[in-house]
Amino acid sequence: MTDQENNNSISSNPFAALFGSVAAAKHFAAIQKQQQLRQLTGEETSISQDDSDNSVSESLDDCDYSVAEISRSFRSQRELCEQLNINHMIQRIFLITLDNSDPSMKSGNGIPARCVYLEEMAADLDDQDWLDMDNVEQALFTRLLLPEPGSHLIHMTCASSQNLSADRDAGERHILRYLYACFRRAREEITKVPENLLPFAVRCRNLTVSNTRTVLLTPEIYVNQNVYEQLVDLLLETLRGAQFEDMTEFLEEVIEALTMDEEVRTFGEVMVPVFDILLGRIKDLDLCQILLYTYLDVLLYFTKQKDIAKVFAGYIQPKDPSNGQMYQKTLLGSILNISCLLKTPGVVENHGYFLNPSRSSPQEIKVQESNIHQFMAQFHEKIYQMLKNLLQLSPETKHRILSWLGNCLHANAGRTKIWANQMPEIFFQMYASDAFFLNLGAALLKLCQPFCKPRSPKLLTFNPTYCALKELNEEERRSKNVHMKGLEKETCLIPALSEQEPQFANSYNLVTENLVLTQYTLHLGFHRLHDQMVKINQSLHRLQVAWREAQQSSSPAADSLREQFERLMTIYLSTKTAMTEPQMLQNCLNLQVSMAVLLVQLAVGNQGSEPLELSFPLPQVEHSALAYVPEFFADNLGDFFIFLRRFADDILETSADSLEHVLHFVTVFMGDVERMKNPHLRAKLAEVLEAVMPHMDQAQSPLVSSVFHRKRVFCSYQHAAHLAEALIKVFVDIEFTGDPHQFEQKFNYRRPMYPILRYMWDTDSYRDSIKALADYASENLEAMNPPLFLRFLNLLMNDAIFLLDEAIQYLSKIKVQQIEKDRGEWDSLSPEARREKESSLQMFGQLARFHNIMSNETIGTLAFLTSEIKSLFVHPFLAERIISMLNYFLQHLVGPKMGALKVKDFSEFDFKPQQLVSDICTIYLNLGDEENFCATVPKDGRSYSPTLFAQTVRVLKKINKPGNMIVSFSNLAERIKSLADRQQQEEETYADACDEFLDPIMSTLMSDPVILPSSRVTVDRSTIARHLLSDQTDPFNRSPLTMDQIRPNTELKEKIQRWLAERKKQKEEELEDTLN
Repeated sequence: MTDQENNNSISSNPFAALFGSVAAAKHFAAIQKQQQLRQLTGEETSISQDDSDNSVSESLDDCDYSVAEISRSFRSQRELCEQLNINHMIQRIFLITLDNSDPSMKSGNGIPARCVYLEEMAADLDDQDWLDMDNVEQALFTRLLLPEPGSHLIHMTCASSQNLSADRDAGERHILRYLYACFRRAREEITKVPENLLPFAVRCRNLTVSNTRTVLLTPEIYVNQNVYEQLVDLLLETLRGAQFEDMTEFLEEVIEALTMDEEVRTFGEVMVPVFDILLGRIKDLDLCQILLYTYLDVLLYFTKQKDIAKVFAGYIQPKDPSNGQMYQKTLLGSILNISCLLKTPGVVENHGYFLNPSRSSPQEIKVQESNIHQFMAQFHEKIYQMLKNLLQLSPETKHRILSWLGNCLHANAGRTKIWANQMPEIFFQMYASDAFFLNLGAALLKLCQPFCKPRSPKLLTFNPTYCALKELNEEERRSKNVHMKGLEKETCLIPALSEQEPQFANSYNLVTENLVLTQYTLHLGFHRLHDQMVKINQSLHRLQVAWREAQQSSSPAADSLREQFERLMTIYLSTKTAMTEPQMLQNCLNLQVSMAVLLVQLAVGNQGSEPLELSFPLPQVEHSALAYVPEFFADNLGDFFIFLRRFADDILETSADSLEHVLHFVTVFMGDVERMKNPHLRAKLAEVLEAVMPHMDQAQSPLVSSVFHRKRVFCSYQHAAHLAEALIKVFVDIEFTGDPHQFEQKFNYRRPMYPILRYMWDTDSYRDSIKALADYASENLEAMNPPLFLRFLNLLMNDAIFLLDEAIQYLSKIKVQQIEKDRGEWDSLSPEARREKESSLQMFGQLARFHNIMSNETIGTLAFLTSEIKSLFVHPFLAERIISMLNYFLQHLVGPKMGALKVKDFSEFDFKPQQLVSDICTIYLNLGDEENFCATVPKDGRSYSPTLFAQTVRVLKKINKPGNMIVSFSNLAERIKSLADRQQQEEETYADACDEFLDPIMSTLMSDPVILPSSRVTVDRSTIARHLLSDQTDPFNRSPLTMDQIRPNTELKEKIQRWLAERKKQKEEELEDTLN
């Protein structure tokens, strides 16, 4: 201020009339200033030695000879001190001023280095140069309206050095960041100012809150200020800068102010633009970007804050709740969609993971997988915390988020339909992604962990009638805590009886709802991805074979095949990594083991809160709760353990102690149609059993985890006998599933059963139980219902005959096609015809391989079973079948027909003729001690000949079998040959038997004729017994028939015996006459 201006100001002051001149007034002001300096310096020192920032004496140094100073001169010293301190405090908090005097006239202490000079306001206040509580609100509002506050900065001190920090703070352009900084400075002032200034500091802090409220309610007032973007950015900055507690304190006060008066705009309307910004930013982030986790921390705070969480729960509701894909487009859905899986299925370009995998070492791939898993664990934890916050915050948010989950799962139920996998274009337009459900499942699994312990008291509070509830209205869903829809349409483990009415609860607990939501999510997500993994694995194998063949033949297709292999390998590694995050798998294991416990308790009718010990025989349960348990509960359980066996076997070993509960589950359900009706699902449990049992072939691969603990659990299992029986029972039951494809399906279902049987046979407790079943069958051969083990052996032989016969046929066709190709006969074909030939050869190869694998298993099983179970095999109606089967195979494997099977590479088709010959000879040697068996061998007129056995001996020598085996088989062949000679003589004796004595089916002489009750036809007992093992009907009229219904035809039997005696006597007489 110039001297002239200062003189004018003093002269215009009414107090100047007390003085003779302006000069006198100026002189008086100077004297007052010096006195105040001396007095106040001492007073301030006694008040606070440390608080120099608020020193009144220092403040007075800043005064000049203005009107304001003349006015202060006539006030009391304390009023003057207080006013100066308020002015400086406002300047320090808001970095604004009305005083643009020379900085050299100020001390520099107690005032900020830079402030925004509010020139227009200063002019409006007639050059008032101080701020007080009467004008601060106007001053702050004026500051907020400045489009470029940085252009209004002035120096408040005479410091000559550049102060970028002060410039940045005072000239902050973003009004929300500015107001938050003001809030923090006001909060700091509150901790420092003397008590008399405390109310003013609090009012300043409140001003920052009220102005923030105004900014958010009426953002259009503030030009070029995107306040919602600023709020999001501010949240991110404070999170990264460890100031988030300050920020939340500020926000809590702002939110309270916003919710107290929603006349201008509701709180929801304020928050929606913020959520829109978050949605737009988050959906494009990647799993391994650190920024993602900062955004998730923002949302974690939002889901903890009751007012914001309420808005959030409404914001994520999709526009069309019936469209499953719409849930993925919501804010929560966009988060759930983030994954290392391909964003666009099949498109690996711009995919950030596992590119060019063939150029990476296994160790490099492992490191990348481990890094992704670390991010996934953190990611799943954040999502879980968000869901947990919403569930615990209030009944309203709990209902809204559970409704979202229930509606989402219902809208995406079609993901499990077969057509969905066959029409991917439509699939991805209708349903949320695999990543969405994988992440949602991981979060829900975490929510289930508190009760996912086998002996958790909460576990048995699960109420399966939840799944039987039909359509409820919104209010009923809220009151009953039921948010899943459509479960009543799901197929349950067993059908409910007609008179069975579920006892619905008034309200269902969170354990029930969490279990159902989690299991259904796994059904829609993990289950489908597992199927994809298996298919990708198979495709990779086929591509690898084709690629190698193309390389060997220098085919131009090699590069294309290599590129396809690379792309598919990227997809495979990404999918495998997404599905094998260790904590997710452990949580899922905990859930599925607990589910095994729960289902067993429901199966035995336990309605209490404490688990019952499992004992056999199982109790009969009326109105079983299993009638309300959807099949996908058991299907998920099975699918998960099969997945672990294929892709994460080490977890099975480290969790071996939990596997006893899985064995209980398999034992109870696999063989019991009264507790699990679906034969396909029961057959799947055999695959589960194969998955959790120890695998002896693991010793061949040092990279695979040990099986020590699994072996301990499996071999010491207390219900071994019942487990073995259940396995054999399901082997038999899947022969007739009622499915139109049952014949083809049964071989796939039985595939895992063979290695299980082999392992059981090598364990005493299981082998003894299998032998006990065989003994029971031997004692009850003609029971009304054929004994279980007898039916099992019959089906085993049926399979062996069919499978090896099919394999032989396919190998013969392959041999012919290979010869044609080698001769060049395909070269003259058109490209299309050649492709057809190649495709045909490939198809025959796949079929031959499958049938060879299965026939190797069946023959091998018969080999070890006959080592200790003999009586059944040598019984007439089984002996004839097994002998004809063995001879037929030997004829193809060692006889003149063997040349037709000599394909180029036996291993390509899993053809093991040496092993088959060895197993067949082992069966012969196992049963060869039984005279009845040896006597039956020559009766096989189709394939047996002494030459066949001589050829077999030669092959045994050629394949270097042990000498004792060769000698034993040679001796057996001689015994059978002598019996054959004797039988040939007898057959000549009985050659002219009348038709009445011949079996109408086999055309052989009957030894024990029986009458069939409905058709009244007489057949041999062994013939009808063999037929009834596979088909319990009369072969002549298809009416139901069991062995206990047949009646011996005693009269005919005696007649045959008399005829035989007469023929024998006649032959003897003829022989005697010849000799004489």
